[in-house]
Amino acid sequence: MTFDNPTADELKHAACEFGWTGAGGDTDELQRLVRPTLEAYRLLDAYVSDLPQALQRYPRDAGYAPSPAENPHGAWCRRVEVRGAGEGPLSGRQVALKDNIFLAGVPLANGNSLLDGYTPTFDATVVTRLLDAGASIVGKATCENLCFSGNSFTANTGPVHNPHRRGYSAGGSSSGCAAVVAAGDVPMAVGADQGGSVRIPAALCGIHGMKPTYGLVPYTGVLPIEPTIDHLGPMTATVADNALLLEVLAGDDGIDPRQRNVRVQRYTQALGQGLQGLRVGVLAEGFAQPGACAQLNALVRRAAAAMQKLGASVEDVTMPLHLLAPALCRPILVEGSIRTMFRDDAFGTGRHDIYPVDLMDRFRGWSTHTQALSESVRINLIAGSFLMARHGAYFYGKAMNAGRDLRRKYDEIFSRVDVILMPTTPATAPQLPRESASPAELALAAWGMTPNTFPFNVTGHPAMSVPCGRVDGMPAGMMLVARHHDEVSIYRLAHAYEQAHGPDGTPH
Repeated sequence: MTFDNPTADELKHAACEFGWTGAGGDTDELQRLVRPTLEAYRLLDAYVSDLPQALQRYPRDAGYAPSPAENPHGAWCRRVEVRGAGEGPLSGRQVALKDNIFLAGVPLANGNSLLDGYTPTFDATVVTRLLDAGASIVGKATCENLCFSGNSFTANTGPVHNPHRRGYSAGGSSSGCAAVVAAGDVPMAVGADQGGSVRIPAALCGIHGMKPTYGLVPYTGVLPIEPTIDHLGPMTATVADNALLLEVLAGDDGIDPRQRNVRVQRYTQALGQGLQGLRVGVLAEGFAQPGACAQLNALVRRAAAAMQKLGASVEDVTMPLHLLAPALCRPILVEGSIRTMFRDDAFGTGRHDIYPVDLMDRFRGWSTHTQALSESVRINLIAGSFLMARHGAYFYGKAMNAGRDLRRKYDEIFSRVDVILMPTTPATAPQLPRESASPAELALAAWGMTPNTFPFNVTGHPAMSVPCGRVDGMPAGMMLVARHHDEVSIYRLAHAYEQAHGPDGTPH
C-alpha cells in the first residue's frame, strides 16, 4: 500500500471526533503534533518483514480450479500437488486443507469472493508439519463463507453436496474437508472448528473429526473467527489415521498465542488398549436439544450400551446448564467475530502472531462489497453491531465469565467419568435450501446443528465426532468429550468402538 499524509479536513474530522480543542483547534498546530507519528508510519511502510519462506523447501505451483466432472460434490475449490519430505510418518499419504489455511503460492478465498486472487506468501505451521512428515497436499477443500455456517451452501463457489445423498448438507464450515474424505478422494484432511466446524460435517458425512484441546494444534497462518475459540483438527476416515494426524499436527510452534502449557502425547498408543476401566458418562441434556431426532438419539444410546459390553463402565450424567450454553456463549462468537474479522481486517489485533498484512489490506474494503457476504454473516453483523453500539463489550465479558462457569461444571462431571457421550448434532443431514429460499430461511439454516458442539469451543475441552450408524441411509455421529489434554481417552474409546462396528459405526 502507499502511505499518504492526512489532509487538513481529515485531521479536523479526527480532532472533532475525539474532542481535541488544543490551540483553539488550529490545524497547523495539530499537523505539527501528529508529524512524529506520521513519520514513524512512513518508515514502517517502507520496511519489509522477514516472513517464513516455504516455497524453496517444497516446490509447488498455483494449481487449478477443478471442473464439475472432477468435482461432483463441489468439495474442492483448488487442486494442487505439493510433495513433502521423502519419508516420515505420513509418507505416501494425501491430505486436503480447509481453504482458510495458508498454503504459500496457492490462492486462498475462505469461501468468499472478497479474496478472489489473493495468494498467501507463507505456509501455516500445520502445512510445514504435514510436509515435513512426508505428506502430499493435494488440494484446498471448499469452506463456507468466512467459515460462518454449520451448513454447506454459503461458499462463493456454490453448495457442497453430501457424498451420501446429493442435495443434502455436508455440514460446515469444514464442508469440503468432510466431503472429500467421505467420498474417498483423500484419507485425511485438516479442518478448522470455531463452533463445531470440524465435528458437524464429520457427523453428517460419516467420518471422524477431532477438535483437540484448545491450543494443542498451532493456528499460525490460518484465518481466524475469534481467537478464544479457534481450533484446528484432523478429519479422517479412520480413528487410527486421526490419531496419527494429530501426532503430526500437535505441539507448540513458539508463535501462536493460543498455545500455553501444551501437552503432546503419542495418540496412536491409545489404539487397541481396550475399554476396561474407562468410565463413560451419557449426558442427558445432549439428547434434548431443539429438533432432536429420536432415531439418532437411539443410535447413540445403543453405542453407549455397546461400549459397556466392550468393558467400559457407563452411567447417566446431567448438567442442566448445557442446554443454555449456546445462548450464554453466543456473544463470544457474535462480537468476537465482528472485532476480529470486520473491525480489524479479517485477522484481528492484540496477539503476538504472524500478520498477513497484504490480506488485511485487501479485506479492508469489505463494507463496499457486502453482496459477497452470506446471509448468516450479514445477520451476525447487523445484530452484533447494534448490540455492541448499545452495550459495548458488557455482554462479551459476561459470556466469557459464563464460559468459565461451564468449564468448571463439565470438569465436575470429569471427576466421576473419563469421557462424556452425546449426539454430535441433533439430527442427520438436512436438505440443502432450495434456490427460492428467503434470506431469513438461509440465515436460520446456517446454525441449527451447533447446540452440542459450540460449548466445547468455549471451554476448550477436546471433542470428537465418531460415526455410530445411519438414520434412513444418512450418517449419524456421536460426540466424545474428555478432560483437557486427554485426547488419549477419546481415541481409546473411539478405536475400540470402530473395531467392533466398522468405520461407519453401524451396529451389528
